Amino acid sequence: MIGRIFTRLAAIALTSLGLMAPMQQAHSAEAAGGIVYVVPVEGIIDLGLAPFIQRVLDDAEREGAAAVILDINTFGGRVDAAVLIRDALLKSKVRSIAFVNKRAISAGALISLAAATLVMGEGATIGAAMPVQAGQPGEGAKPVQEKTVSYMRKEFRATAESRKRPPLLAEAMVDADVRISGVIEKGKLLTLTTEEAIKHKLADFRANTLEALIERSGLSGAEVRRTTPNWAENLVRFLTNPIVSSLLITIGMLGIIVELRTPGFGIPGALGISSLGLFFWGHWLVQLAGWEEILLVAAGIILMAVEVFLIPGFGIVGVLGIAAALGGLALSLVGVQASYETILTAAMRVVFALLTAIIASLVLMRFLPATRAGRRLILETGMPAEQGYSSEPESDHRLLGKTGRASAPLRPAGIADFDGERVDVVSTGELIDAGREIQVVRVDGNRIVVRELNSSSNRE
Repeated sequence: MIGRIFTRLAAIALTSLGLMAPMQQAHSAEAAGGIVYVVPVEGIIDLGLAPFIQRVLDDAEREGAAAVILDINTFGGRVDAAVLIRDALLKSKVRSIAFVNKRAISAGALISLAAATLVMGEGATIGAAMPVQAGQPGEGAKPVQEKTVSYMRKEFRATAESRKRPPLLAEAMVDADVRISGVIEKGKLLTLTTEEAIKHKLADFRANTLEALIERSGLSGAEVRRTTPNWAENLVRFLTNPIVSSLLITIGMLGIIVELRTPGFGIPGALGISSLGLFFWGHWLVQLAGWEEILLVAAGIILMAVEVFLIPGFGIVGVLGIAAALGGLALSLVGVQASYETILTAAMRVVFALLTAIIASLVLMRFLPATRAGRRLILETGMPAEQGYSSEPESDHRLLGKTGRASAPLRPAGIADFDGERVDVVSTGELIDAGREIQVVRVDGNRIVVRELNSSSNRE
């Protein structure tokens, strides 16, 4: 009996060992090979690149990938985009490898320094990262304020320190005032070749091909997955393009202006809201626009609506509304640590878009009624007085020629008193103080028009 039990236990143990062996072998194979993601970092570094790299890092971490390789060949781009990518690389738990395949200039240098492993190809360069401000069309780049240079210098230093790389080399890429004996003189920006970067321990090793890099990194046998931006990420890059974003602002403002000048709610209003929605959606995803900017624009629109519909004339409320809307839109175009010049350039873009929208609305409202589509949208049926139509209430005509006094200041609308009867009136354009004697000179529709008596400048 005991022998039979022992035999059964031995069989179970052998079976378990037989099942565990393939599982251990499969686990070892997975550990030895694994998955390697390859991400292209080419051309201009824009804000749409940051969500793409963040997605790849998240996918790699979720699938337990062995590494993420950034295949870098760029002359740089936006500083705020590079900072977002830098932060994502430093936070990621997946091993990151920067393969400087030809060049990593300016913003590309910061991304390369943020990777856990920095590899350079044959004849590659890295550095020249001094921040500059883009000039007007046809002009060259302009220098930025000292505080922007100081900020980027410390960003590069902190990134190098976090990856145990020489911090002074990183600083010298940004600030020409940094001098390193035997490496760079004061007054010049640092740019290193492959041999120089390896010599000064900025780069880990050299690899002429991606395959050589994978083998040298101990990733031989790994499944290589080359990634590309999906349609949503390409759409975000399109929407945040400076030309496209300015066009969306112009269309959005144009639609709202035309909608306010026409009765009801129709195509112009829907087009305007959709355009502004696309603008904020794209800039929200790349972390430029937040609730602060959206609420600022919303507050501006509300203030302008109050000025138009509730307060006669145009004053401080309307000015504050315009300033809030323009400010919110301008702040949605700039990123972290934006300089004064950057903010001013963004504000000029928004003002130019507003002026374009105003001019376009005037032209559109001038010529739209003459088109077939415009005639469908605009009511042209007339109701002349000769046919018995009259928009003025009959009771208002009895006030024609009557005199009374302004119960409140007319600026130009207000309230007047005619023999104890309070009536809403509007002056012929002048401002009339309360208590002044006035006379009804005409009735236009539902408007009772008055002028101040004993005012020779206002006599008709």
